[in-house]
Amino acid sequence: MANPVKPNPQLASLPVYQPGRPIAEVARELGLDAENVIKVASNENPLGPSPKAMEAMRAAIDELHLYPDGNAFYLKRRLAEKLDLKPANLILGNGSNEIIEFVGHAFMGPGTDVVVSQYCFAIYPIIAHLFGARLITVPAKDFGHDLAAMTRAITPETRVVFVANPNNPTGTLAPRGDVVKFINAVPPHVLIVMDEAYFEFLDQPVDFLPLLRAGENGNLLLMRTFSKIFGLAGLRLGYGISHPELIGALEKVRQPFNINAIAQAGALAALDDEEHLAKTRANNFAGLEFFRLELRKLGIEHVPSHANFILLKAGDGARVFQEMQKRGIITRPMAGYGLPEWLRLSIGTPAENQRCLAALKEVLGT
Repeated sequence: MANPVKPNPQLASLPVYQPGRPIAEVARELGLDAENVIKVASNENPLGPSPKAMEAMRAAIDELHLYPDGNAFYLKRRLAEKLDLKPANLILGNGSNEIIEFVGHAFMGPGTDVVVSQYCFAIYPIIAHLFGARLITVPAKDFGHDLAAMTRAITPETRVVFVANPNNPTGTLAPRGDVVKFINAVPPHVLIVMDEAYFEFLDQPVDFLPLLRAGENGNLLLMRTFSKIFGLAGLRLGYGISHPELIGALEKVRQPFNINAIAQAGALAALDDEEHLAKTRANNFAGLEFFRLELRKLGIEHVPSHANFILLKAGDGARVFQEMQKRGIITRPMAGYGLPEWLRLSIGTPAENQRCLAALKEVLGT
C-alpha cells in the first residue's frame, strides 16, 4: 500500500550526499581489523584534534546537563579578535553545511537562480534544489572555476553564486587577480558565498577581511571551518563572516543552541594552539609533495592541489576504490561528481601516505 503522506515534490529528484565511509563500517563489512584500516577519504586532519582542544572538551563534560550558550559568546569573541572583526560579523553553524542551508532559507526559492561551477562541492546543488531554485552550472576550466564565465552566467534572477577556493573535490586554486576581478564584477544584489574551508593550508591566500572591516562588499559571505586544519570534524562546526546586516538575516533562520557546548569548548581552545596548526601545515605540505613526485614517477595524471587532498586519475574509479578498501584503505571515488575515472586521496601521516601509495601501485599494476 502506497504511503498517503507525500513529501514535497522536489525531494523526488533530490540527490543524497554520500560521505566518505567510516572505518568501523568498512571493517565490519569486509571482516577487517578496524585498527588496521586507514581512512583517506574525507579530508580530515591525520594528526587528530589539538591536545588543548581535547583537554577543554573533557572539562566541558561536567556541564552537559546545561544548555550551551546559544550565542556562543566566548567563542565568537575570541574568533572576532583573531580575525580583527566584531562578533556581529560572525555566525556559527553545525558545520559549514548549516551555513549553506542558512543561505538557502534566506535567499533561495522558486524563481531564483543559483550559479555554481562544474565539479563543485556537492552540497551547493543539493541546497539549491531543496529550496526550489534553478541551478546554473558553469563548465570547469582545468578542473577549477572559470570565474569570468561564472560572472557572465549571472542572470537578473540570480541570488547566490558559490565559489570554493581552494575547490573541493579538485584542489584547484583560482588566481588572485581573477578572484579579485570576480568579486568586483558580481552585481551587488547577488550574494557571493566564498567557501574557504581549506584557507589555512595556503601560504598566501587572498584575504577579503579588509573589505569586511571597512564595511564594504555587503554581498560577500566567507565560510570557514574547524573540520579541516583544526582537526575537529566530529564536532561539526563552521562559521560565516560577512557584513553585520547580512549576518543578522542569517541569524533569523538559525536554530537556537545549534552549537553544542563541547564544540564551543574545543573550538575555543583549538584557536590558540599554534603549535598544532603548524605541525598540520608541515605534514600536509610534505604529503602533497610526496604524492606529487610519486604520481609523476608513475605517470598517473593528477590535479595539482592547494588543499589537504589530491585528485588522481585511476581508470575505473569504482573498481580501484573497492580494491583499496579490501586492503584496508578507504578512499573517495568521484563518480558522484561526474568524474568516474578519478579518485580523491586525503593527505595522511607519512606512514599512511606510504601505505596508500603501495596499495595504489598494486591495484593499478604500476
